Order: sequence, then structure tokens, then C-alpha cells
Amino acid sequence: MPEPAVIFENVTVELGGRVILDRLNGAVEAGVLTAVMGPNGAGKTTLLHAVLGLIPYRGRILFGPRRSEKRPRLGYVPQRLDLDRGSPITVRDFLAAVLTNRPLWLGIHRHTDLSAVAMLKHIGVQDVLQTPLGRLSGGETQRVLLAQALLARPEVLLLDEPAAAVDVAGEALFCDILDEVQSEMGITTLLVSHDLSVVTTHARNAICLNRELICSGPVAQVLTPDNLRRVFSPHIDIFGHHHIPSLPAKDEPDGFSG
Repeated sequence: MPEPAVIFENVTVELGGRVILDRLNGAVEAGVLTAVMGPNGAGKTTLLHAVLGLIPYRGRILFGPRRSEKRPRLGYVPQRLDLDRGSPITVRDFLAAVLTNRPLWLGIHRHTDLSAVAMLKHIGVQDVLQTPLGRLSGGETQRVLLAQALLARPEVLLLDEPAAAVDVAGEALFCDILDEVQSEMGITTLLVSHDLSVVTTHARNAICLNRELICSGPVAQVLTPDNLRRVFSPHIDIFGHHHIPSLPAKDEPDGFSG
């Protein structure tokens, strides 16, 4: 069996009298990218927040093969960064906050600057170091958020639809960068996504939710027409996709629609 990085045991989340996640059991494989899929309101973001310890839950979330309740170093990239677009805070200041406990007004050490520049260069946005956050494009913002998460040297990286607010080309670029980072660093990555093409291209495993666990496992085994109908809608129309061997023949139209 693959080594687990995160284990869910009967995880239930109830907020405002409503059950968001219901007795979830499963595991996230260490060192690979696992996608979390499901319709709106299925509990995907809630699952990430539970892993982060931001919300109360019943059951247990354990980490690593020793099944420890102590959280490892976690990195998190949200869908978007909510901020005052007129704020003078720069990318340099934003990244330095992860690397030092010193107040920014005391100055930023040279090694902190070098680390920030190296990470920005690694993800292809080295020219934005002195740019105010509010002036970044959507794609640049998401890559800066990824840089901040990676500077914390996470053992588990949580991504909540990180490219949802960018165009198709920006999404493809972000996912390619993520592939490189995941491959080089071997980080366990949990990616929330609605995009079937992103999941089939970039994820090894998938977890499908609709308040409860519908199915999980290797992408090619999990994302079958029957399972996708169970997750999203019994009325969904699914067409062949060349990344999923179990779907219909390639001469049928690509994609899926509801």
C-alpha cells in the first residue's frame, strides 16, 4: 500500500446546524498530487480547512505513516487573495513575513531577500519583487501565493482552486509550474479543482466528494462516467477524454457537460 500523508477517520463537519462533511474516511498518498473534486457545496474547501485546523470537526485527521495527530508543516494557496488594492505592501514584504519574525519596519535581511528572489525565479515571476500586491495580475498573484506557501517548506501543500480566477493559458502555466515543483520537491499536494482536464493531466489520485466520500483512488480508475454522474449529477452528459482510458472511444467529442 502507498504510504499515507493524511488520513481521515470518520471526519464530520457541521456548521450552522448543517452537515458539510459526513463521516469521511480515506487517505492522501504521500509525495504525489491528489485532486479533490465535487460540485459546489460538496465540502471541498471545508476539507482543506479541517486539515489546516481552521474549523472544528468530529473524528480524527492523522498525519504520516505513524498516524500522528500533530500537524506537519502545511502550505496553503487560496482561490484568491482578498486585500486593499491600494495597499503599499509589496511582494517582497509579503514573502518576507514568512521567512522572518522581525517586524518589517526593522528591515529585511539579505538572505531573506535572496530566498524570496530565488523562489520567485523558480516559478517564473522574478520581476515582481518590488511590485505592490494590488498591481499584480490574477496569474501573478496566484504564483506569488504559491511562492509564499513553498517558502514555508511545507510537507503537505493544500491548493483551493488556485487558478480559478485566471484565464485558460494562465491556468495551464500555473499547473505546469506546480508539476515541476511537486516533482522536484516531492511534496504531498491536495488540489481542489472543478476542471476534469486539469485533474486528468496533473493528478495521480482523485477524491470525489458530495458531503460524503463517493469514491477515491487512481484517476484512471475513479473518473469513470458512472462515478462522475454519482458525484455531479445523474443527468450529466460525459464524453470521451483521451487521458482516461476507461471512457468511451476517442472519436467521440472531448469533455463533459451538464
